[in-house]
Amino acid sequence: MSNADPAPQPLPPSIDKILRRFATLTPDMTRQALVQYAAKLPPLPERFQGVDLEQYRVHECQTPVAIFPEVVDGRMYYHAELPRESAALRALLAMIFDAVNGQPPETVLAIPPDFVRQVMGKIGLQAREVGLNAMVERLKRAARQAAQARDEAGA
Repeated sequence: MSNADPAPQPLPPSIDKILRRFATLTPDMTRQALVQYAAKLPPLPERFQGVDLEQYRVHECQTPVAIFPEVVDGRMYYHAELPRESAALRALLAMIFDAVNGQPPETVLAIPPDFVRQVMGKIGLQAREVGLNAMVERLKRAARQAAQARDEAGA
């Protein structure tokens, strides 16, 4: 089976809202919005404390980032552990988690491949783009696995 995403899906409203918002912002306003989002990333739930972070680590990131996916009643939930001072990473994850947590896997899979560039391209994070995109891909991988498990269970 291919790891490629299925045919492009319409943008879910929660993802479209983020892209529309950031499309209208100046670079300074983008930075301010990212700081606000970074503050919204909740701490890692206690049930994940003490878990071996290595299996959840996003190795493509220069910063140590661990992403914890969960599926509850067919809906995706993501949590992350990363340094508090990593504002851009925290912001990206906070906005995506806000948009996709509690949604079916298809919402995550509909995140466009250029999401990072659309949201953060104005503020000169090109050097971090590989790691940022790797985080989004990690979310999509978990969503693909959840959708596949759901489909196999329903077959």
